[in-house]
Amino acid sequence: MAFDFQKFKSSLFKERYREYNGYSVGNNNSAMTDEAFFILRDFVYNNCGIYINESKKHLIESRINYRLKINKINSFDEYSSFLVKNENRKELNELIDSITINETYFFRGIEQFEALTKVIIPEIISNKKESNKTVRIWSAACSTGEEAYSIAITINENLRTEYPEVNFQILASDINKSVLETAKRAEYLEYSVRNTPEEYIRRYFVIKDNLYCLKNDIKKMVKFSNINLYDTEQVKMVSGCDIIFCCNVLIYFDAVSRKKVIMDLFDIMNNHGYLIVGQSESLHGINKDFKLVHFPKVMVYKKEI
Repeated sequence: MAFDFQKFKSSLFKERYREYNGYSVGNNNSAMTDEAFFILRDFVYNNCGIYINESKKHLIESRINYRLKINKINSFDEYSSFLVKNENRKELNELIDSITINETYFFRGIEQFEALTKVIIPEIISNKKESNKTVRIWSAACSTGEEAYSIAITINENLRTEYPEVNFQILASDINKSVLETAKRAEYLEYSVRNTPEEYIRRYFVIKDNLYCLKNDIKKMVKFSNINLYDTEQVKMVSGCDIIFCCNVLIYFDAVSRKKVIMDLFDIMNNHGYLIVGQSESLHGINKDFKLVHFPKVMVYKKEI
């Protein structure tokens, strides 16, 4: 889940996005007032922890303009009231789907997967008791599923034979329900597999009508769920994690939200577990409980208590 504001700057992108989703271009509702923006911003922040800077007001306005049309609402002020009144959860979900961009691809951050295979998972297995040979992995902001399925392929390709007694459980979640439906279908354009080794494509995909369709043996390794990382109670339901991928998410929270999210992840993680964040992200100034661990070309965080 991520706001890609660089893409917002392209009027051509905005126009094509709305056309792609079946919405007419040029829906001229009245401009969003500061009051309406602040109400929407605070409502999103209080429920999701996502902070929208005031400088992004017009960009957000363009993204949710069609929600007014769908709900037959004439102004952003009316829409903000409609959203907040009785805490309209259904419309909040639609709003989140509208303002989040989910761009990812298979084996993004290949060094992380190398560390996962060569060090992290073998170490976690060695720390397990003989009676508990389950490794639980959570892709906490999975978007359209490429990360979670990359984990599954990595395990199937490199670890299944060596550790036949281990039960690998992979949970993938996102706040955006639309991308979860895409993830469950597991049908991708060539762009999504551009970083995938050719032998993996031959082994794990079937190409139909220019779509790369993941085979069922990998699909069934991943379970999907709609989870808001800012909701402590939802996060608590994901207990006993050995590895958590939380990549390219923290940069879209403010400092307070980051600390809350990271502390919640720390609490539900097993001791000696690993947290993997985006390659441009860091827990510096956010959390001192995780221990920074260096691998070749990648840094991860470990829970040691």
